[in-house]
Amino acid sequence: MKPSLSALFLCASLACAGQVWATTLPDSCGDDKVKFDVKTVEGQPAPAGPAEGKAQIVFIENENQMIGPFMHATVRFGMDGAWVGANYGNSYFALTVDPGVHHLCAFWEGKNVEVTSLAAAPGKVYYFSAQVTVESRHSITFGFSQLNEDEGKYRVKESKLSTSKPK
Repeated sequence: MKPSLSALFLCASLACAGQVWATTLPDSCGDDKVKFDVKTVEGQPAPAGPAEGKAQIVFIENENQMIGPFMHATVRFGMDGAWVGANYGNSYFALTVDPGVHHLCAFWEGKNVEVTSLAAAPGKVYYFSAQVTVESRHSITFGFSQLNEDEGKYRVKESKLSTSKPK
């Protein structure tokens, strides 16, 4: 086979692989094409509790160190099939939700996706953490889990407030 034809087949197969990945995100996530601009601000007060009759979910990203030179991870968070926001580095944002079952997703660009569900009760605050851990230059792990109230409040206190908007 000619080298130029081989290169064409390689490019076509890589393009198809990217398209397959974009369609294999769990139902709780949003459209993979949606990316976010994220800004963080230090020294903000903890989020106020949920409005009456509502619940609140606080999404936290925690990194043990930068993932590269001057570079933090951006983690997108989804709920019930739509992206609800993103964090950059050690940051958090809060979301008010209706009571009931919600399906949550945390996605770190090109690395991992984690999902869970939550039965939200009115007046309750739930804390979820996406943990990005650099173990070595070539090994980074990702996890997503619910935190207890004490751990959640502590992580928020130690983090920056994140605001994000779709690009």
